[in-house]
Amino acid sequence: MSRAHRVVIVGGGFGGLCAARALRRAPVEVTLVDRRNHHLFQPLLYQVATGGLSPANIASPLRALLKRQRNARVLLAEVVDLDLEARQLALDGDERLAYDSLVVAAGAGKSYFGRREWQPLAPGLKSLEDATAIRRRLLLAFERAEREADEARRRRLLTFVVIGGGPTGVELAGAMAEVAFRTLPGELRRVRRGEARVILVEAGERLLPAFVPPLSAAAELGLERLGVDVRCGWPVADLSPGRLHLRSAEDGREAVLETANVFWAAGVAPSPLGRRLAEQSGARCDRAGRVIVGPDCSVPGRPEVFVVGDLAHFAHGLAAPLPGLAPVAMQQGRYVARRIRDRLRRRSTPAFRYVDKGAMATIGRSLAVAEIGRFRFAGFFAWLTWLFVHLMYLTEFENRVLVLIQWGWNYVTRNRSARLITEPAADPGAEAAGRTFP
Repeated sequence: MSRAHRVVIVGGGFGGLCAARALRRAPVEVTLVDRRNHHLFQPLLYQVATGGLSPANIASPLRALLKRQRNARVLLAEVVDLDLEARQLALDGDERLAYDSLVVAAGAGKSYFGRREWQPLAPGLKSLEDATAIRRRLLLAFERAEREADEARRRRLLTFVVIGGGPTGVELAGAMAEVAFRTLPGELRRVRRGEARVILVEAGERLLPAFVPPLSAAAELGLERLGVDVRCGWPVADLSPGRLHLRSAEDGREAVLETANVFWAAGVAPSPLGRRLAEQSGARCDRAGRVIVGPDCSVPGRPEVFVVGDLAHFAHGLAAPLPGLAPVAMQQGRYVARRIRDRLRRRSTPAFRYVDKGAMATIGRSLAVAEIGRFRFAGFFAWLTWLFVHLMYLTEFENRVLVLIQWGWNYVTRNRSARLITEPAADPGAEAAGRTFP
């Protein structure tokens, strides 16, 4: 009796999970490998970071998601190397895992454009650990300001800067403004209403550069109405404890912001696994480190190896490579599963074709921007559309119900009930911010 075809999927994000689920009726053995035990709905991470949702609201255990899929198993492990000739992966703990088809959906992390020393000073937002660390830093700043008598230190503690004007930066800045200007002032006694500042810094000439200019302008206006100070055309020149140095892209002028709280939303870097895969296969990577894949999402010269999601550079028949968005990863994951099934049946599969379902970003309470096909709109209806789409993309029905209830409560009361400060001693950046300024 011949053994089943072995499919190994690296990464339990949108692409990897969709590929695994799409193979549930195929005559294959699916092994999903991830260094975390949960699937994370990253588009809502900023709400965990600002106390709107709890981590469990946007994350689901991978084993629970695949428990009814008898041909699938989950391994909590990290891939440390690949052997494409032997068709094996090296896992931590000196374990090796063989495959017949390999789907690499390892995703991306934070990019500081070569300035790694900025990372502890400006935490990014890519994981639940990042979100809870940002939430801790945000809330501790207000707690320390409540006790701080020195006005200069209070100003630094209550100045919050978000770097990056893409969807993550816009959504994070808007949510922070609601916390700083509407939620916390009624609970604190010494911090005066309006004393806090939220600044959004973007190196380019406008926010949300992937959207049409009118929607970028609507986003900027909405943030300003929330109280956010938007500064476009100001790249970061340097970052040191307590100070952010900016340089104007127009005339080279420099500006210094005195702040204890800087948050990074400016760039992503694909998993280092992509570089290792390219070295072994002879494939090329783009400047960002994404693997350039073929029309069927496979690695050139390695038809049994596929790369999907943030790690894949797919530009066939397109003016620009597909962006690192959840819908792209999901469609690629399902397509690769179909490609594997067709190959086992000795059928041909057409090239991957992405169906663009649009893009959205929320600015704050009752305000969002959306591009769906030829329709472009902003305001309350866009916000309702954003709510509905994000609820539907959550992987479990239980999470949809919990998030809907929490959103409804937050909307009515303006309260963010998940404002918990955990492990404050583990936040050296915030501690330094409150104690060591000159």
